[in-house]
Amino acid sequence: MKPTRHTGYRSFSYLEADVDYMPFELAREVGRVSSRRVEASPAEEGRALRLLDEHIVISLHDHVTVAPRDVAKMPEYRRQGREWTGYEGLAASGLDCVFDALMGGTATITSRAGWKWDDVIYDLGMRLADIAHQKFVVRAGTLEEIRAAKAADQLAFVPCLESAAPIENELDRLDILYGLGVRSVGIAYSEANALGAGLREAHDGGLSEFGRLAVQRMNRLGIAIDLSHAGDRTSLDTIAQSDRPVFITHAGARALWNTKRMKPDSLLRACAERGGVIGISAAAHTTLTERHPLHSIESVMEHFEYIAQLVGIEHVAFGPDTFFGDHVGLHRFFARQFSLAASRGGLQFQEVEYVDGIENPGESFPNIVRWLVRHGYSDDDIGKVIGGNVLSALAQVWDRS
Repeated sequence: MKPTRHTGYRSFSYLEADVDYMPFELAREVGRVSSRRVEASPAEEGRALRLLDEHIVISLHDHVTVAPRDVAKMPEYRRQGREWTGYEGLAASGLDCVFDALMGGTATITSRAGWKWDDVIYDLGMRLADIAHQKFVVRAGTLEEIRAAKAADQLAFVPCLESAAPIENELDRLDILYGLGVRSVGIAYSEANALGAGLREAHDGGLSEFGRLAVQRMNRLGIAIDLSHAGDRTSLDTIAQSDRPVFITHAGARALWNTKRMKPDSLLRACAERGGVIGISAAAHTTLTERHPLHSIESVMEHFEYIAQLVGIEHVAFGPDTFFGDHVGLHRFFARQFSLAASRGGLQFQEVEYVDGIENPGESFPNIVRWLVRHGYSDDDIGKVIGGNVLSALAQVWDRS
């Protein structure tokens, strides 16, 4: 993808407006982060750029919006329903397709409690209205549309929800979401809902009867099912119930970092055995390891290598779960507001100011590809993990024949 500049119809200049929000391209100028480019020789850099150009590059999970400079203002910012999509950052990202999780499922536009149906529809409409008023990012819901975006030097935007909680007990709301362009939905976030248990719950009763119906409906519609925040038993029940591959769009290996937010080997294997794909996350202070307790691209890639060796490289991808802004600060804020802290299991680790090398959607995949090139991965395997594996699974999930 060519690193050109694109803006949506609500875009503005941070230097020209008295606002609390800053575009990606100014983030480094004001000294927020000093993240680095993964070292590469001229030959390695040339190969990395070629691979980014030749292959369809897909983020299985990200939030491609620009956060307020003061992340404590996020609820009020989101409540306006006018989140800024980071077009400039995306233009330099190397991405051809992004599965965007909208507001992360927390839906704080009009509701103080979150997870409300009207909020989700409002947010979805506002984001897609912005996207419709520019020519770089285009909504996509089929493989053909993703490929067409790549061919046209555009970026395919796939709307997603991290939790099915907003459908409450109304199965037909899945049809409505599909009609509005949503192509991936999580079973549950940290808390239980009508479908099943989230990873925070002390008791995971598994997929409910309504959840089984919802899985069947998502299979029929062609909505990808995401297990990233679902409880272990609920996840295994979902895999068994689904006629199509399922995704863990953003997680890591519990064997490397023993928290509920990471997935046990048994679940990773079950997902892969049914044709599913596991996206490796870089959300702040999640994919840590004993060897790399400071969160960085090195700890993220240790999770990648462990899972690739466990289930096969054909079942691994990347869902960094980042955005443009204070990545760590926002996760710290939401850990206090919601239930993210409960998933960390009380493990002690040293906090970082930023996830070095994989801090935002603008730098994640170029650095991932540089890392893979430097560590001796073949062109074929790199093509698989940066997009090919996702396309193969989606061919089964999104099929409407």
